[in-house]
Amino acid sequence: MTAEIKARAACLIGWPAAHSRSPLIHHYWLRTLGITGGYNIEAVPPEGFAEFVLHLSRHGFVGANVTIPHKERALALSVPDARARAVGAANTLWYVGGELRSTNTDIEGFISNLDSCAQGWDATEDALVLGAGGSSRAVVFGLIERGIKRVHLANRTVERARALADQFGANIHPVSWDGIGDLVPRAGLLVNATSLGMHGQPALEVDIGRLPSHAVVADLVYVPLQTSLLAAARARGLRTADGLGMLLHQAVRGFELWFGQRPEITPELRALVEADLTKF
Repeated sequence: MTAEIKARAACLIGWPAAHSRSPLIHHYWLRTLGITGGYNIEAVPPEGFAEFVLHLSRHGFVGANVTIPHKERALALSVPDARARAVGAANTLWYVGGELRSTNTDIEGFISNLDSCAQGWDATEDALVLGAGGSSRAVVFGLIERGIKRVHLANRTVERARALADQFGANIHPVSWDGIGDLVPRAGLLVNATSLGMHGQPALEVDIGRLPSHAVVADLVYVPLQTSLLAAARARGLRTADGLGMLLHQAVRGFELWFGQRPEITPELRALVEADLTKF
């Protein structure tokens, strides 16, 4: 009698986690690639996170995505790669042998989405990034890795921007929020890495009309799909990259690590997630 081979499964760990679109994405790939496997949501409170992660395989999982508020603890409880260490947070876990490894795929999610939406964006020398939180760390790391010479980093609390500049080096130039207007005309890439413009949040006030005609505008917000920032950029004929594209691209490597095949981001998948987002 042949022993039954157990299907591989991964999960998303968060608190809360029910809002995530990751199951929709990964189940689409499992189905289209003909892989027998699963992807679950695991709502784990902070006090139970360490036990869950340290015994991830016992819970039946070959790996996991990690979301708020657990990303920093995931880093501490695993063996992180250089990207996760630089960002200070891990969003993807997997096993090598019996060792739990971690990485941060927000970096490649952001860069791959830009490559897909605005080929040649990296010809610019000046980028303007708004916000100095966790998402911004991934953006800044990706821009430096790609060779952008000057990354102007604006934050309402300029000390947070200075802290990132201290970590990432001389290419990062911290500026006060009031200084954004002076930098817009020089920015070949403008990135919103704040929650401004998100559903239920105040709008992001930036004069898109002052951007160069070759500028690219990226917004990490994906609810709504078209933020006021992206709408203004598109009205000017500028190239844009939205937050949903980043969400899809950041999911690719985790799936490959867990299930052994590299999935594709298809128009069908994007339409599926778009339709789900418009329910709310």
